[in-house]
Amino acid sequence: MENSKSSASLRWKILRRSLRAPPPSLSGQPSRGNVSRRTSTGFNLIKCRVLDGQLAENLQISSNGKDICVSYSLPIGDDKELNMIQRREDTLELNDFEVSTKYNIDTTGLVCRWPSEDVLAYYCINHADFFRSKRVLELGSGYGLAGFAIAACTDASEVIISDGNPQVVDYIQRNVDINGELFGGTKVKSMILHWDQEIMSELVNSFDVIVASDCTFFKEFHESLAQVVKCLLKQSLTSEAIFLGPKRGDSLHKFLERIREIGLKYELIEQYDDVIWSLHQKFLGGNDASWTNYDPEHCYPLLLKISICGPV
Repeated sequence: MENSKSSASLRWKILRRSLRAPPPSLSGQPSRGNVSRRTSTGFNLIKCRVLDGQLAENLQISSNGKDICVSYSLPIGDDKELNMIQRREDTLELNDFEVSTKYNIDTTGLVCRWPSEDVLAYYCINHADFFRSKRVLELGSGYGLAGFAIAACTDASEVIISDGNPQVVDYIQRNVDINGELFGGTKVKSMILHWDQEIMSELVNSFDVIVASDCTFFKEFHESLAQVVKCLLKQSLTSEAIFLGPKRGDSLHKFLERIREIGLKYELIEQYDDVIWSLHQKFLGGNDASWTNYDPEHCYPLLLKISICGPV
């Protein structure tokens, strides 16, 4: 009951912020400052821009003012452009909170982008060889930038991008259809996946790699998240879950305790990429005015590798 009350309280806080936000422009076109899921601060490792005009129309953007199309430049060789239809950041409605309450899920994946998300996408792109010929699952994906980056920039055999919010998964599937030519021979699917519900038998122990960003924030989900990783990861020495997320007080520590209790192994790495570490140092030193309120406890994502066997 206490967990339920806590989740509801958080959702209503988000709702209040949304209702107080400025209304969409009268033209129905979003301003460039209202890019859905793009923070005004962040590592900005995956550059993005809002598409408008004929190109957006070709992608069948809704005229109701809720949807925009964001083009992400994936930094690999000749940059690949990933076009994604997303909700604007100021368009949460009561119906969205009814859905979150019904499925006991968080609403932020619909309209909010956490700093860890593009860091995960960037990390996966720069470790493309690790994903070759593997079956990959993204958990709690939101719009699934990391999953799409893996599908477009590695030779994974299959990428499944999952979230517990059916509204979000509808967007994911639209974006799978839009970007099909980018994926080459990689199969890409969307999936509704609730961590606390029974897992379909064909998914059990079937993934070589699981990725996730900022999924350890809510402590009430730690148990189900840990169990779903154990359930879905292949029973193999080479299978691994890759999580990126900040400490957020004792939240990450508590999740690690749960991982250890259920018999999984993990390795927690602070310095895992020279570019990301350099940006971290600049923000810490106040040498980059783009993120003046940078707090490493809540902003710098640590790399967590979870495995069936490996470091304690």
